[in-house]
Amino acid sequence: MMNDFATVWSERGLLLSGLANTVLLSLLAALAGLVLGAGLSMLLMSPKKALSVPAKVLVDAARCTPFLLFAYIVYYGLPSLGLRFDAWGAGLFALTVYHAGYMAEILRAAWVAQPRAPIEAGMAFGYHGFGLFRRVVLPPLALSSAPVLGNQVIQIIKDSAFLTIITLPELTNAVNSIQSRHFIPFAAFITAVLLYWALCLVVEVGVSAVGRLAEARR
Repeated sequence: MMNDFATVWSERGLLLSGLANTVLLSLLAALAGLVLGAGLSMLLMSPKKALSVPAKVLVDAARCTPFLLFAYIVYYGLPSLGLRFDAWGAGLFALTVYHAGYMAEILRAAWVAQPRAPIEAGMAFGYHGFGLFRRVVLPPLALSSAPVLGNQVIQIIKDSAFLTIITLPELTNAVNSIQSRHFIPFAAFITAVLLYWALCLVVEVGVSAVGRLAEARR
């Protein structure tokens, strides 16, 4: 058994390359998804149905579609409409758009729970629209929703494993390549589990730090 793990270690270049791709892909998707989700949350909270209804349809469509199926549609389906991505672009686009729907709903729910007094005070000082959202709504919103957003980032990391189906060279793709060449599935996949676990622990530490900051601001 130890020999199997030694074999995995001998392929550490491929393993670390896959890990680096997973980290970069997840980080970019989380940041882009948060920005897109914040924009969608503004539309969801809009009193104008012409804005809120289409946004709600998009969010519900993302939340009700399995990510694996969505990744298939992006990589294999969109080219029939003239939209072509390489594996990296398709993976990033799929993760960003899919999880933006979840982040929009998280921010919308946190927004609804915010006290009205600061928002009304901001409006009294002349803030409206995006300015009101950016300066008055968003800072406490980000702090209060940080734990749930952190869980969503963990979900992004886990969902990135599905992108092996479109040959994106992330961590699962790397360990699958190792086990198929050396016939050591247990050692290869357990190594991947430990690395995914380590990434999620890093996110949890970051969320805890934001939580302490939120407590200090109260």
